[in-house]
Amino acid sequence: MRVVLIGTTAACVVGFRIELIRALVAQGHEVYALAIDFDEESRKTVEDAGAVSVNYELSRAGLNPLLDAINTYKLSRKLRKINPDLVFSYFAKPVIFGTFAAVLAGVSRRVGMLEGLGYVFTDQPSGLSLKTRIIQKVQVLLYRVALPFLERLIFLNSDDPIDLLEKNRISVKCYSILGPIGLDLSVYPYSAPTVQPVSFIFIGRLLSEKGINQYIAAARMVKEKYPDTVFIVLGGIDADNPGGLSADALAHLVESGLLIHPGHVSDVCEWIAKSSVFVLPSYREGYPRSTQEAMAMGRPVITTNVPGCRETVINGLNGFLVAPWSPEELAEKMIFYIENPHQIEIMGLESYKIAQERFDARKVNEELLRYLIER
Repeated sequence: MRVVLIGTTAACVVGFRIELIRALVAQGHEVYALAIDFDEESRKTVEDAGAVSVNYELSRAGLNPLLDAINTYKLSRKLRKINPDLVFSYFAKPVIFGTFAAVLAGVSRRVGMLEGLGYVFTDQPSGLSLKTRIIQKVQVLLYRVALPFLERLIFLNSDDPIDLLEKNRISVKCYSILGPIGLDLSVYPYSAPTVQPVSFIFIGRLLSEKGINQYIAAARMVKEKYPDTVFIVLGGIDADNPGGLSADALAHLVESGLLIHPGHVSDVCEWIAKSSVFVLPSYREGYPRSTQEAMAMGRPVITTNVPGCRETVINGLNGFLVAPWSPEELAEKMIFYIENPHQIEIMGLESYKIAQERFDARKVNEELLRYLIER
């Protein structure tokens, strides 16, 4: 078959779809990977995997319906020229507008995947703002129109179809729950966690919905009782996001000794290997990759009991689930590991076992290929 993958950034294609591309090519399919910002390096990576890289236009966070309509028409012309047998779109806007474009282009088979529902479906401590509620209603309307054109819609966790389809009475022909996207486990080898001193690591964009504020608040509480504890943060600042941590605030936290933030990191594994426990107090996820990476390397996890995050932890076995927006409960579980350091390796080994059983990208891609290839 001739298969088109429609995503957002080239980094996502290279980071999350390259194994799928290789698997499709190995089966003899002709693959086109569409992204909004291919450069020479990312284009070469995709083409070395056997696919054709194609740039297209998409306003990722824009709210201009005219621009979205124009970009959808342009995309439909690209698809008509490629003439694929199947269009596989992933992430919210590509699923919506990529599906519309595929219909306009006369593509007979269309599959979509939502790797989470995004911030407009994410509960906030103070409730959703009026603007967010309006955007959510618009997005639901677009989903209601677009999703019935898919032969299959794929989710990563069991909460998302309930919150999107059932609560909003959106009908689809078929939906499946894939679980984690998976990893190349050879890239994330097990390493025994360091416990002297006990250290905690947060990996993610420094946004409120990722739980960075709860992580910082919990760190302050823990430092008062155990000042030698180390708190590491890996992730970039989003200056345009009002819920993001500012550069000045981050600099002050680093200067005060509360956090270690090494800036841009090319080797995440090196920092996971230096840490004891992985922490993600996110408000909602699809199926967090950073947690999978930490578990593959044998780290226990403290995360929130919310969609996407709760799939990664068996409470008390490989880590702990805590209530969202509760730095007090987060600090309590951190202190458990400080006072019971022998549990770090024990629970970390359980994480490693789960990762080996569930996070192997080869096994996940076999399941995903069945969804794409089999009708």
